[in-house]
Amino acid sequence: MTKQLWNKGFEPDKMIERFTVGNDRELDLRLARYDVLGSIAHIKMLCKIGLLTEEELSRLVPALEDILHSIESGEFTIEDGVEDVHSQVEFILTERLGDIGKKIHSGRSRNDQVLVDLKLFFRDELKRISEAVNRLFTRLQSLSEEHRDKLMPGYTHLQVAMPSSFGLWFGAYAESLTDDMQMVVAAYNIANQNPLGSAAGYGSSFPLDREMTTELLGFSNPHYNVVAAQMSRGKTERAVAAAIASVASTLGHLAMDVCMWMCNNFGFVSFPDELTTGSSIMPHKKNPDVFEIMRGKCNRLQSLPNELTILTANLPLGYNRDLQLMKDIVFPATDELVDCLDMADFMLSHIRIKENILDDPRYDYIFTVEDVNRMVVEGTPFRDAYKKVGMAVQEKRYKPTREVHHTHLGSIGNPANERIADKMTLLLKKMGK
Repeated sequence: MTKQLWNKGFEPDKMIERFTVGNDRELDLRLARYDVLGSIAHIKMLCKIGLLTEEELSRLVPALEDILHSIESGEFTIEDGVEDVHSQVEFILTERLGDIGKKIHSGRSRNDQVLVDLKLFFRDELKRISEAVNRLFTRLQSLSEEHRDKLMPGYTHLQVAMPSSFGLWFGAYAESLTDDMQMVVAAYNIANQNPLGSAAGYGSSFPLDREMTTELLGFSNPHYNVVAAQMSRGKTERAVAAAIASVASTLGHLAMDVCMWMCNNFGFVSFPDELTTGSSIMPHKKNPDVFEIMRGKCNRLQSLPNELTILTANLPLGYNRDLQLMKDIVFPATDELVDCLDMADFMLSHIRIKENILDDPRYDYIFTVEDVNRMVVEGTPFRDAYKKVGMAVQEKRYKPTREVHHTHLGSIGNPANERIADKMTLLLKKMGK
């Protein structure tokens, strides 16, 4: 027999149940601990306002804590016939405690129950993402310092342009991650608001203490307006998706650079043989498969905001079952992003940098701007210096000085890594770290 909180004495059609429930049971296992935590906070509040007695609370809390222990030990399952995690928790309580277990839903709808579970889940997932971002950030900063004096070509239009350095290259991606962390922090702030007590989206006639559950669950504040709380379903997921896509954009760009720099035509970086893959017919191949897969995954992750926007674009006010489908989109994405970030950190811990790249004559013209600037410093008007060097290039007379003097903030000689680290530290503090 199907166990559903909304059961009214009849069995739903099996085909309808299969279609509407889908793989929600599997996805809900990730929400189980949050459902129990939300229920504990809710019943403590119910006791305060007189809807539960102290004796009932003293029986309910240990029973819920026992369920939480089974979740954290991996023993908790959602039984066949049980619609979702919320039903499973309530049915376990009812089986163990009788009618007391039926009281925990007072003043609560499954809508705000799902919402609070999701808010708590996304809050933790965003913290997990921020930790992975910071691990890669720390790696990139370390590499930037280690290789800050090793020059490499800088490109525009994929044409050799001006001198750059590995210090700048690694450091650029580190600072780019601080921009992405701004998005992660913004998503965290949106998730860090308590919807519990909004019920089905229009409040309750019970005198619920929403400030109490906000404090118990560690939210920064409630979603004050109960309709706004319900409207946050979808908005929160879109904010999380935007943060994921932002990090993925930076990481996908880095993966592309590595693929290109590993190419024999560049040969700027390499990795130990065991971190590359080969060809079935070409014995010499050392392919950057890890970074190609990473690039592909990150490109796919960047589609998340668009997918969620289309899914929720024309929904009317209030809860609609379409929203259930967002879990199947966002839940796997958090895992995939963290996996990509950790793989990037692992791979970069083994990266090998080619020395003295700019000694190759093919990069002679990369020093033209340096020589123009040197002439300007010596008193030649810029346009005259530009023309003189340009004519030398055209007439094949140009001989580079191969001197690089970049000292301003953020340049080759002054990459400002300490200031970039300060930016990340401030952002991590906003995540409660």
